[in-house]
Amino acid sequence: MTHRTLIDAATLLAARTAGEPLVLLECSFDLTDTAAGERTYHAGHLPDAQYAHLDRDLAGTRNGHNGRHPLPERAAFARRAGEWGIAPGVQVVAYDRQGGPYAARAWWLLRWLGHEAAAVLDGGVAAFVAAGGQLVTQPPRVRPEPPYPVFAPAMPTIGSTELLAQLAATTLLDARAGERFRGDVEPLDPVAGHIPGARHRFFQENLQADGCFKPAAQLRREFAACAAAPGAVVHQCGSGVTACHNLLAMEHAGLPGSRLYPGSWSEWCSDPTRPVARA
Repeated sequence: MTHRTLIDAATLLAARTAGEPLVLLECSFDLTDTAAGERTYHAGHLPDAQYAHLDRDLAGTRNGHNGRHPLPERAAFARRAGEWGIAPGVQVVAYDRQGGPYAARAWWLLRWLGHEAAAVLDGGVAAFVAAGGQLVTQPPRVRPEPPYPVFAPAMPTIGSTELLAQLAATTLLDARAGERFRGDVEPLDPVAGHIPGARHRFFQENLQADGCFKPAAQLRREFAACAAAPGAVVHQCGSGVTACHNLLAMEHAGLPGSRLYPGSWSEWCSDPTRPVARA
């Protein structure tokens, strides 16, 4: 069975026991200590999981005007997917230890590449261990594949110029923490505030106390209360990473078709002519 949004730990363990073809990607990361996630991975990870680094693997080259985590070149990401052993039809499971935002970025990129069989491990490492899974330190067994076939982008995006022209007709959801959305603090970008008209939907609101996603029906109700039809919704955050968590939550809730603004606030605020809102 193909999993396209979330997969629970028990199902993943059963798939491993059955010997089903799987590619596991650990995406744990810390924006303020960019080596922390990789250190944690080497201290103990899911069996045969490979490490996907946000800056090296899940983002492209910065130019000062395209945000902190611009999308990678599609051909380059297709090559990296092949190196991980990803081929059409192979189930990929991404996970992290931070509630899923970095895993959601990997999920979104794979879906953007055209790979349907991509899912996020619901609850991450904690759920895997709670379900009886064991962490290991052994290097993963990897069977590299040719570069992934490059299809037309399967996940819609919007750029800054188009977004500026469509702000009045767009439901823009900002996934950052409340203090950053309001402009009270800004630890990562040079300007504090948010894009005018944006609504606040902190990505952690998608989670229950145990770190797993809320039930699909509950997420559907919550997004219906703060957003219009999915096709009118644009997701953004600081750099296009945690926004993927909200997008994943909508997909899991049966609300597909929303768009990602990849550059997000870090790109938007790099141009002083673009409007800024606070509070």
